[in-house]
Amino acid sequence: MWYWIPTGWELMLVVFILLLVFGAKRLPSLARSVGQSITEFKDSVKPKDPEKLDSDNTNSAKDA
Repeated sequence: MWYWIPTGWELMLVVFILLLVFGAKRLPSLARSVGQSITEFKDSVKPKDPEKLDSDNTNSAKDA
């Protein structure tokens, strides 16, 4: 499968269109919210504390 990666003038054209659509004031807040969403998704996929996860598994095994 072939993927298109914008380079040079194509990238500038995409940025220009984004500025026209969203405006210069709204674009930084839009980028910030996308970054926060990605961070929240990554945090929800991986456990934060592996030791806590192991202790939870041993407690549930004792209960059974």
